[in-house]
Formats: sequence, C-alpha cells, structure tokens
Amino acid sequence: MDRLDCDRMFVAVLEVGSFAGAAERLGTSSGQASKLVSRLEQELGVQLFKRSTRALSPTEVGRAYYERVKTLLDAFDTLDATVRENATTPTGRLKISAPGTFGTAVLASVLVAFARHYPLIELDVNFSDRAVNIVDEGFDMAIRIGKLDDSSLIARRLGDVPIRVAASPGYLLQQGTPQHWRDLATHQCISDTNFRDPWHWPFVTPCGDSVSMPIRGRLCFSNTEACLQAAIAGLGIARLPGFIAAPALQRGEIVSLLDNFATPPMGLFALYPPARHLAQKTRLLIDFLADHFQQHSPG
Repeated sequence: MDRLDCDRMFVAVLEVGSFAGAAERLGTSSGQASKLVSRLEQELGVQLFKRSTRALSPTEVGRAYYERVKTLLDAFDTLDATVRENATTPTGRLKISAPGTFGTAVLASVLVAFARHYPLIELDVNFSDRAVNIVDEGFDMAIRIGKLDDSSLIARRLGDVPIRVAASPGYLLQQGTPQHWRDLATHQCISDTNFRDPWHWPFVTPCGDSVSMPIRGRLCFSNTEACLQAAIAGLGIARLPGFIAAPALQRGEIVSLLDNFATPPMGLFALYPPARHLAQKTRLLIDFLADHFQQHSPG
C-alpha cells in the first residue's frame, strides 16, 4: 500500500465522516478504506480516529495531522497537474470578456498573435462594455480597465492605459489654451461616463500632489470614440484613453494639453475566478498579454 493512498483515504474519511462515504469518493471498498487508515495509524504509531459502532471522530492528534497533510496533498496535486500540463500541447476553449472599444482597437491584434502561437487553443471573445458575471456566465477570464470593485475574483495587472487631455486646434484658437488644470473651470469639457467619476478629472502636480478638478460641459457620452469625435469637431476638451487619442494626435486633429500635469493612468487587468490550479490555457494567455503590454503600452 502506498503511503499517499493511505493519506488520501485518511483525509477523505475525516472530511466525509465515514469509511463507506470515503470509499465511494475514492472508488474503492469500505474494507479497503478501513485497511488503509489502519495501515497509516500503524506507520505513525498513533490513533487517528475514535471508533464506535455509532460514531467515527478524529482524535486530537488526527485533527492536527489532517491540517498538515491536507496542505501537503494539495501542493502535491498542484505540482502534479502543472508538470502534466507542461508536458502536453495546450488545447481547449477560452471564453473571454473584454471592453468593446479597447478590444477592437488594441486587444484584437494581440489575441490574433496568441491564436497563431497556440493553434490548438480556441478563443471565444465577447467585446462589450458590460461588466459580465464571469462565474455565472461561464467566462474563463475578463479584461478590465480602471479601478476594480472588491470581489472574490483574482486580478493580475497587465499594464497601464495612459490618459490624454486634448482638444482640437480650432477649439483652442477660439477659446484659448489652458495652461493649468484650474483653467478647465472656464472651458467646455466633454464627459466620458465610462470613467468611474466622469465629472472630476484627476491630475498630479509637479510636486507629486494629487488633485481632482470638477469639470462642466454640455456633452456627455458613454463611449470614448464619441468623445473623441466631439473633441475633433471643436466642441470642447476631452479626457481620452491613450489608445483612442494617439491616432488623432498624430494626424493633428487634436492637441495634447496640460502635459506638465501628469494624468494618472488606468490599470489594465486580467480577472479570473479563484482556483487551486489555474488552467494552463488561461495562464498562457495571461502571461502572453502581460509580456505584450509590458513592452507595448496601449497608447
């Protein structure tokens, strides 16, 4: 009898509360279950269970042994699964949720590169700004931007999304160019409600102090591309994710403002349900994304 078999049976008996239940869990007979636990007690030289015709309960030593051996068995199972996965070609289907605009503008090309690299992994990607319920809706992971709500999900930071404050040359010619974040009080500002607080724009002063500037304006959109179009049209100053602003900045359609006051970036995260052992296909994609965004900032 293998010592691991004895330990696994002991853990099963303690958790289920009977030899019959533990035997059913591990696919063996009640007699074999009892024999394995007795063998373990003989090897350790201690009594792990108090037995009677009506009850089965762990001794104090048995409870203490369970706490230690359960951790060791979990670690062994994780190691075993990792080695097995690394020895095989990654396969399977990955269901992913990602923000709509960021997904099509930035993430899609990275996912295409991943798909080329791992031809046996299937990608099922939903581009939507709706905050899906990852567990209930059957997603393996989600990509999120910005401050995360508290939850039981595991979050890994993939990088940062720069933020630009910008306006068209025509708007600045008519209304003047703000030189200080306080100057925004006299300007029409275009609000993007995808931000957590769209009516307060954060800045960092040259001294390192964080400030929040209340803004006003007649335009409010729940889509960052609409905010960009309004800014290009000369209707105000917009606060834009770098991946949206960059092409328009390069074409000269908008001009970057207040560059002497840093605008805090938004975090880019991969979220996934907690698990003792993360599936290899999910881990591979998260590592792939992290490597990419460490080398290529989105904006």
